[in-house]
Amino acid sequence: MVQIPKPAAPASTAPHSVPTSADVARLAGVSRATVSYVLNNTGAVRISEPTRRRVREAAEELGYVPHAAARSLRAGHSRMVLMPAPSVPVGPLYGRFINELQWALGRLDYTVVQHGGVDLHGVDAARAWAELRPVAVLVPGSAIGPDGVAVLRRSGARAVVTLGPEPVDGAHALLMDHESVGHRAGAHLHARGRRRIGVVVPEERGLDVFSRPRLAGVRRALDGTGGTVAELPLRYDERSAARLAARWSDLGLDAVFAYNDEYAMLLMRALQDEGVRIPEETAVLGADDLMLGRLLRPRLSTVRIDLPASRDLAELVDRAVRDPAAEPERHTVRAATVVHRESS
Repeated sequence: MVQIPKPAAPASTAPHSVPTSADVARLAGVSRATVSYVLNNTGAVRISEPTRRRVREAAEELGYVPHAAARSLRAGHSRMVLMPAPSVPVGPLYGRFINELQWALGRLDYTVVQHGGVDLHGVDAARAWAELRPVAVLVPGSAIGPDGVAVLRRSGARAVVTLGPEPVDGAHALLMDHESVGHRAGAHLHARGRRRIGVVVPEERGLDVFSRPRLAGVRRALDGTGGTVAELPLRYDERSAARLAARWSDLGLDAVFAYNDEYAMLLMRALQDEGVRIPEETAVLGADDLMLGRLLRPRLSTVRIDLPASRDLAELVDRAVRDPAAEPERHTVRAATVVHRESS
């Protein structure tokens, strides 16, 4: 019987060994510890630049990347900071702040992961986040509740930080004082001689936790002055703005604080389409100080909100990770100033 040899497996299907830090160390002529220090950007150990370059070149030649899970095992915890997707629409100001925060956390050797599942809330959301075993969680808003914080802490999260108007027991908090934003807006419009002020309250789900305090702030600014405040529900679409603008003369308002710059631009365009002169008949004021507001004619007056430095918040996360038993810190953002332009 003639045996026909089996053809050799194509080279492309042969298994490839995964390069390890030991392989990098051998190629670079250094220890595995040195490889770890260099590739994990550890600043506590002094390593010469030629050695760092040799390690990086060896890692690139071999196609080696550090193993996050292995690093977590060595450290006793992960370096993952979880950022759940906000459950409410966010504007450019908040989006820029989050991008800068991600960069600042990266500089501290944390890996930032954004998590979807926007329909999850409270303890259910916390359980979904806990499955990934993050070392810290940054929660937009404050709907997680103390039970959700407890779930995260039991799963190994060393830091839970909420970014919203109310603190949560057990969590660090960056508190946004939206009532002061409304108060600045109301005081400015009253000082400009406006006495019948409308306040836009967005109808989009979830924004009431921000818009209601702003409305309350305007009312507080006009309390005892004889001025009046009218609540103006508005969806963020042109048809809704057009309907509101069409009945503007019946409302008898001489000013409007439009929640933020985006709603202000939407409503201002609709008012101008109805022939309402701005600011002669109605003053318009937004918030966030977006660049687009400066390009409008008339230029949009706004309330500038100075969010804390992203580096400061990243350092708060790092402190909490290093000392998980420390008392929760609470920082309130109060820096809101009116930028007066032509629209008011």
